[in-house]
Amino acid sequence: MNPQPQLGAGLGLRGPHVAGVLAAWPSVGWWEVHSENYFGGGEPVAALERVRERYEVSLHGVGMGLGSHSAPDAQHLQRLKSLVARIEPALVSEHLCWNRGAGRFFNDLLPVPRVDGAVPLIAAHIDGVQEALGRRILIENVSAYVAFEGETCSEAEMLAELVVRTGCGVLLDVNNLYVNTLNLKTDPLAEIARLPIGCVGEIHVAGFEWLDDVAIDTHGASVCDEVWTLLDAALARFGPTPVLLERDTHLPSLDALVGEYRQLEARVAGARERAMTQSPTLTQEVR
Repeated sequence: MNPQPQLGAGLGLRGPHVAGVLAAWPSVGWWEVHSENYFGGGEPVAALERVRERYEVSLHGVGMGLGSHSAPDAQHLQRLKSLVARIEPALVSEHLCWNRGAGRFFNDLLPVPRVDGAVPLIAAHIDGVQEALGRRILIENVSAYVAFEGETCSEAEMLAELVVRTGCGVLLDVNNLYVNTLNLKTDPLAEIARLPIGCVGEIHVAGFEWLDDVAIDTHGASVCDEVWTLLDAALARFGPTPVLLERDTHLPSLDALVGEYRQLEARVAGARERAMTQSPTLTQEVR
């Protein structure tokens, strides 16, 4: 399994901004792309290889559906494996979600019901992906808009158990934590505290929007103050960790987005400086 890369602040790279990055080479620590956008090969992958020559790159999957009842699609996994071999990313991540059932595919990140039997099933799927890729992957917590009856644990507790069973890591999306707080009245600080120190390999921050009385995880707005505060809490608990700013809709210009990134960059640098003066227990391994 690959060691934890020493990354700071990064920025999500979306299609409309690729040409601008190749032309201007902005001062950004690293870039993250959605894996599936590069499964087709051709010019998109060639452009990503050019980006990779100058920056670290993370591959973030949105279509694996590790929480589905059936094992990950073999063709999907093979395409990811080929892309990983070609790009040699610093990090590879997927979501704790399901998207397939009864022969149908749902183009969404549907939250997994946290009921008896779910953890062994998902753990087997994670094991299969990690074995195929020959590396550790990170699993991201997701936004939810309804709660399920009969759940036996919180999402963070499920992630912690998956870490123990498979050796995977966690991609902690603090915007998703906040969206769930608004919609389901969960406690984001309690969820952060339930994750073992040493298991978080990446953190995401993003913005959300309101639709009627529901907070929707659109990644279409600037990061709000409450999410920045949750980021500070996560960095205080887990120590220096790669942190990514995501923006998927209502994309601003590349210059404007890099301007937003500077706020994240300063925050991450400040947290790193504070961590250097604190106890080394922040970086202890998962027990």
